Amino acid sequence: MAVFTPVSLEQLSDWIQQFPLGRARSIKGISSGIENSNFFISTDSGEYVLTLFEKLHIEQLPFYLELMRHLAQRGIPVPAPVANDKGAIVTLLNDKPAAIVSKLEGESQLDPQPLHCAALGDMLARMHLAGKDFKILQPNLRGLAWWLETTPSVLPFLPPELASLLADEVQYQKDFAATADYRALPRGPVHADLFRNNAMFVGERLSGIFDFYFAGCDTWLFDLAVTVNDWCVDLDTGALDLARAEAMLSAYRAVRPFSPAEGVAWQPMLRAAALRFWLSRLYDFYLPREAEMLTPHDPTHFERILRLRIKETPPAL
Repeated sequence: MAVFTPVSLEQLSDWIQQFPLGRARSIKGISSGIENSNFFISTDSGEYVLTLFEKLHIEQLPFYLELMRHLAQRGIPVPAPVANDKGAIVTLLNDKPAAIVSKLEGESQLDPQPLHCAALGDMLARMHLAGKDFKILQPNLRGLAWWLETTPSVLPFLPPELASLLADEVQYQKDFAATADYRALPRGPVHADLFRNNAMFVGERLSGIFDFYFAGCDTWLFDLAVTVNDWCVDLDTGALDLARAEAMLSAYRAVRPFSPAEGVAWQPMLRAAALRFWLSRLYDFYLPREAEMLTPHDPTHFERILRLRIKETPPAL
């Protein structure tokens, strides 16, 4: 994604010799995103994606990479990690943990229609079920604990009305997380960042889901809410597009029916999903890191979405 740590073709050529991929032919930085350094690389064996992890420690990475391998082995179209000659899927490059994964075919669908949303809803439900027996446990690192920790560092930058909105919503989510309905929600490994640019289509066929580096164990409903809040909204206003939302929800429930607790929690989880990205965008906007290619996202987009999710009645599960 954004390039914080440059990698030259010469550096890649030396490092890649430990992998069964042949020679490195080219490397190109990927400019979108703000978390890791990502590159498209071309080798004698084909095209891959190289990631250097800027925030995650090497001991955290097995969760993400082994989850991807676990899902790929169960038929979910996700990038598969490539192991080196010692069987390791994470090694150091330019003093950063680094991994190579397969590159998905197709392109992102940035103007999704109901059929694209249905395909994604179906696959998201299948992905959740496929992850039920994944053995590694790690919380969603951008969940409630992070909201409580991060909010005080952002509040001083905000005018009083926005500061009040943020503080009130964090308290609302803290209170809801203590309820029996929340504790009853089905949960497991989730993607937690499944935006339009993190899925690939070939024509109308969903060819894969990628960028699992915000994944963690959380409620499946939160994962669905994150996805609906991006795929099923008007980007100018944040309003839900009911046709797209119903297509996604119908396809999801056909694979995994919703529980009664999920029906109660649906609006709170849509609010939680909006809060998570509003807060992270506020943090990146006011407390940015330097990067070679970095464009912080506009925080007001998810502020608008949060305001709407607070006052509107969402489509029923």
